[in-house]
Amino acid sequence: MQYRQLGKSGIKVPTVIAGAWAMGGWCWGGSDEAAAIEAIHAAIDEGMNCIDTAPAYGFGLSEEIIGKAIQGRRDQVIIATKCGLRWDSEEGEFFFDAQDNAGSPLKIYKNLKPAGIIQECEDSLKRLGVDTIDLYQCHWPDKTTPLEDTMPALLKLQEQGKIRAIGVSNFTPEMMETCLGFGRIESDQPKYNLLSRGIEKDVLPFCRKKQIGVITYSSLELGLLTGKVTMDRVFPQDDIRATGDYTPWFLPQNRKKALDALEKIKPIAEDHGITLGQLAIAWVIAQPGVTSAIVGVRNPQQAKENAKAGNVQIPESELAQVGKAFEDLQPE
Repeated sequence: MQYRQLGKSGIKVPTVIAGAWAMGGWCWGGSDEAAAIEAIHAAIDEGMNCIDTAPAYGFGLSEEIIGKAIQGRRDQVIIATKCGLRWDSEEGEFFFDAQDNAGSPLKIYKNLKPAGIIQECEDSLKRLGVDTIDLYQCHWPDKTTPLEDTMPALLKLQEQGKIRAIGVSNFTPEMMETCLGFGRIESDQPKYNLLSRGIEKDVLPFCRKKQIGVITYSSLELGLLTGKVTMDRVFPQDDIRATGDYTPWFLPQNRKKALDALEKIKPIAEDHGITLGQLAIAWVIAQPGVTSAIVGVRNPQQAKENAKAGNVQIPESELAQVGKAFEDLQPE
């Protein structure tokens, strides 16, 4: 596994980070706690020792599972979690309607108000069973709360030793510039993969200039870029991939485009003795400005396979071929 410094912080993170959204079950057809704990142990053993989660992932369940998994191994793990998505309060900016893991209706709000951040941090510390969160990230911007109010709350938590580094997710360069007026943010977490490349225009150049780390999410487009999601794959209704609401790439006509593009790069993967998924991850972490790619892990096999992408070395000429195979693709 390769490791890179996160922003200007003293934290070194693996180039492949274990994503824990699916562990919470929400939007992923349920949770298997035993498999999730084994996946976290396997990830740590493989050098993928940074775990990215959020309270909203299973409404606390993902953090609770991670807390159980890292007992006795806290010193080996970098914990990244988030604040700002609330299901237990109607303060802030309404985001969307949802259901919890039991099927009960919920309303999700973006809330980066200072009191909310302080409360969420305390709740996350308890669920994770830790004294300090290594990277604490604003999950989404909240239009109802000025960043001038949000940043002092985060800096207070940092001063208290409850968080080590401050990060953001889904923020524009303008939002990040505002944050920097109050203190350091060490990372941004945007969506980025072979099929979703919008951040190349502004976010990546800005973060390179300001020495802000970039940790990508949906690095495999919810598994589509592994090549394992074939045309006949059907997802249960409580799986986020069942419709095109979250990402249109799982609609049949778009899925075919992605699979056809994967066929074009299959010879490169085969030449290096790696999977299509490992090649897609390697492409992401090779892009200038990208620090790490978050890749979901639900079981030990996924953790071991995804971690191997952190050791892959692909020549620039072949990386360019991989990118070219996808650059003109647009979903219908």
